[in-house]
Amino acid sequence: MPGRWARRSWRWSWSRLYETRAEVLLARRRRARTGRMGENMADTVLTVDARGDACPIPVVKTLKTLKALGALAGPGSVETLVDNEIAVANLTRMGEGKGCAVTSERLGEKEWRVTVTASAALAVSDAEAESATCEVPVPGAPSFSPAPRRVVVAITSECMGTGDDVLGRKLMGSFIYSLTQLDELPACVLLYNGGAHLSCEGSAALEDLRGLAASGVEVLTCGTCLDHYGIADTLAVGEVTNMYVIAQRLTGASLVVRP
Repeated sequence: MPGRWARRSWRWSWSRLYETRAEVLLARRRRARTGRMGENMADTVLTVDARGDACPIPVVKTLKTLKALGALAGPGSVETLVDNEIAVANLTRMGEGKGCAVTSERLGEKEWRVTVTASAALAVSDAEAESATCEVPVPGAPSFSPAPRRVVVAITSECMGTGDDVLGRKLMGSFIYSLTQLDELPACVLLYNGGAHLSCEGSAALEDLRGLAASGVEVLTCGTCLDHYGIADTLAVGEVTNMYVIAQRLTGASLVVRP
């Protein structure tokens, strides 16, 4: 009885160190090997069961096991069981990229064993393991493109920065002109408080704002601000908006720029 309880305690502490879920089977055994590892040199072998796991989980599990192997034993092998050839290919790429020897063996109609052998302890960070990706795509899997950035420029004054207002107005004019020259135009320019003056007649930035609007940039000026300054009748570009829309644009932006 004491021996059986000791074995259970050993397995529990091993899995805690291993930092993977219950699907991962850890088995430590000693075996004699020949070749580059040295004649009759004992080696630690860990087994990972990734059957039924979608990519990149088999790679993630194997990387975490390699990390545990390096921490506990140094040199050794990780045998990962998978049920598709895509996982075999991705594990092979990962192992070879880490400088390991990689072999694969087909065990059944839908079962493979991929063995990744490290001749020395490997340095595998948590970030590397968690960010593993599928280099070999799964056939028929949908492809995803990153969502385009939605940049919103929020202008609250006729001046850019603080100090000298004459200089500030010149800087703001240069900033708005520079927006028109960007390869990636902003999605929206919001003008509120003192910034409302920039979209009205007489503004030095008027032509550049018109150019942005003609290129598809949404130019919105706060209606309450126009009324407050008594310039509602002089709006010359874009549309009048309200605080609800301003809040929508700001909270829905991937980047807000406040010059």
